[in-house]
Amino acid sequence: MRRLLRGAAYAVLPAEAVLAGCLVAGVAVPAPVLHALELFAVVTVGLGVAVYRRARRRGLPPREALYEVVPEPVVRIVGHELGLMVSLVRWVGRRRHGVGGGTEAFGHARDQAALMYGFAFVCAVESVGMFWLLRDVPVAHEVFLVLDVYTVLFVLGLHAASVTRPHLLDGRVLRLRQGCHVDLAVPLDAVAAVRHEPLFTHGRAEGELDLKVGGQTSLTVELTAPVEVVGLLGRRREVRVVRFHADDPRALLAALRQARTAPSPAPGTPV
Repeated sequence: MRRLLRGAAYAVLPAEAVLAGCLVAGVAVPAPVLHALELFAVVTVGLGVAVYRRARRRGLPPREALYEVVPEPVVRIVGHELGLMVSLVRWVGRRRHGVGGGTEAFGHARDQAALMYGFAFVCAVESVGMFWLLRDVPVAHEVFLVLDVYTVLFVLGLHAASVTRPHLLDGRVLRLRQGCHVDLAVPLDAVAAVRHEPLFTHGRAEGELDLKVGGQTSLTVELTAPVEVVGLLGRRREVRVVRFHADDPRALLAALRQARTAPSPAPGTPV
């Protein structure tokens, strides 16, 4: 059933895209073709629901069950796009994700702000230019307007995600984040060494992760045991060295060292 669903999805999505293009362009679509395509789409959705429910009955968690219906890279990309839009709302409301309950937050978006604002300004200027140039071509005008507006929101969302998702430290775990696509939990008992190390060039190396902001990192963490990092499309790998940036790296370094040297609570003690 899973293979049948994937085959149906690969057929119906391009067909829906062609149909949408025809309707936007004003091309007449025969009613039987329209009804058959919509029926095919309904059947595909029904198959997806059946596969999902069967996966849940097998004991899979909701996200893993969803991967049975939709490929993991697709789910992650859609989740990333939605996360950017949610980050814009959080940014406007001055609310940060995961902050509270004794958790310390350390921002890391300051040094990229000028670049991101400049990029958004360029995209906005380009949008105005295309809006004017295509004013006499209705279909292209509307399509490019939607794409240009979304591009501006996407760029602002990238920065908003960095602002609203700071690094977190709660006494047990250092949670390193980069936008909506990296969220790495590093147990403090797995930290072998941490140091303030400003770097502006980074080479690729096995077992190392660079979370650059504005092309730089300022802190380096070496681990006694590897931790798993998941990429945007779901690619998994283990790393033993993590380099990342913070707006105030010395404050984060001091808090991290204090958390590592703090005495552990006695067994059974509420924390």
